[in-house]
Amino acid sequence: MARPKRWKSCMSENLLTLLTVAGVLAGVALGFILRASKTTPWTQREIMYVNFAGDLFLRMLKALILPLIVGSIVAAIGSLDLSLSGKIGMRSVYYYGTTTITAVTLGIILVLLIRPGVISDPNGVFITEPGDYKPPRNITTTDTLLDLVRNIFPSNLVQACTKYYQTDLIYPKNMTGVESMYDWKISHSYGDGTNTLGLVIFGIIMGITIGKMGEQGKPLLDFFTSLADAMMIITNWVIWISPLGVMFLVASKLLEINDFGAVVGTLGWYFMTVLLGLFIHGFGTLSVIYFVCTRELPFKAISQMGQVAVTAFGTASSSATLPITLQCLDDMGLDPRITRFVVPIGATINMDGTALYEAVAAIFISQVRGIEMSLSKVIGVSVTATAASIGAAGIPQAGLVTMVMVLDTVGLPAEDVSIIIAVDWLLDRFRTTINVVCDALGACIIEKMSRGELDAATAKQQEEAVELTHLSKTEV
Repeated sequence: MARPKRWKSCMSENLLTLLTVAGVLAGVALGFILRASKTTPWTQREIMYVNFAGDLFLRMLKALILPLIVGSIVAAIGSLDLSLSGKIGMRSVYYYGTTTITAVTLGIILVLLIRPGVISDPNGVFITEPGDYKPPRNITTTDTLLDLVRNIFPSNLVQACTKYYQTDLIYPKNMTGVESMYDWKISHSYGDGTNTLGLVIFGIIMGITIGKMGEQGKPLLDFFTSLADAMMIITNWVIWISPLGVMFLVASKLLEINDFGAVVGTLGWYFMTVLLGLFIHGFGTLSVIYFVCTRELPFKAISQMGQVAVTAFGTASSSATLPITLQCLDDMGLDPRITRFVVPIGATINMDGTALYEAVAAIFISQVRGIEMSLSKVIGVSVTATAASIGAAGIPQAGLVTMVMVLDTVGLPAEDVSIIIAVDWLLDRFRTTINVVCDALGACIIEKMSRGELDAATAKQQEEAVELTHLSKTEV
């Protein structure tokens, strides 16, 4: 009798995860069934109808991001001792820096050893014309990095909730023979999309300020704490829709592919190289880092992140998965002061999977083009891919724009992104999953490393509360 009860308990505890996995599998099955039901390709309008329920789910998740990020970061930092929040911040920087650098290094080693660009197209016939793909806008690596810094300091916080700053290069019509974009006219505009990085920095500064204010800042801290708690309750409601939403998101993406055979045959080795790198990084590198920092194996923690991983795969957005990540870590019993500080920052700047992917993609394209990679170019790719992964969260069409940065380092045209665009949608889901798992594991690591300091801070707060209560009674 004990065994059936144990199975029932396991099923009830992991019901949402199992339903979400079932949603992914159902989405794959639905996609292939719908493809087989028509002899002609599916139109964009028909795909839109299939994707409607998934789009609603994604919109609900995205609606939670802004209040959750700001409320969580301010509440987490404001409730911590300033010296403790500084230590936690430095540990976060060390962790995210280490994982990103190791991911880029691993990707470069694999692509240089496997050489997928040579294997997949030994005669150079794969590349003819880049097709109808057009880069999203004219941009240089320098402009992209400068825009990243500008977005850290938004000039208008209300505008930062819906807009981000970007530099535009305009071809001078009255000039001829201008070959370099560095000679083009410089303009700027504000694109549609949340300036998440700027709002994160604002949240950190606001939290530090509230912490310095002490009792005077308590009402404001209570407001942000209540805001974060309210958003987590709403998140708990929304995540129960995730199996249905994920199913239609996956099915609609499968309908967009015109020829599976061509995609697998042409880009198979490249796809497998990236996937191998993500797998080794997710289950190898991160596991080693976890063990070194905590002296514990990470498999129990990873097994509890099934809902997070599946949702990240279904939505292909680490920001959209952020509410579910926080909910999962709360269920695992982690200190909210850590999770609400570490995870939102990680979702904004820590993109291990993206960094690995962009390093592999740039060298793969250079191999297809027959361009030899010197040591200086390999180092340039590693540095640029690291910077691009940090900036990806604050830039719309992030995979395209930041990929242009890396291609510029190798000396390849932006249009070469079209070579890998056919499998980008699927790889995006895998690399997002690694990004999110890395953030969650980082919260676990930093929480364990900070446990003694957190306990001391809690004891100090309790003593202060007792003294304040005693003082008020004495005055009465």
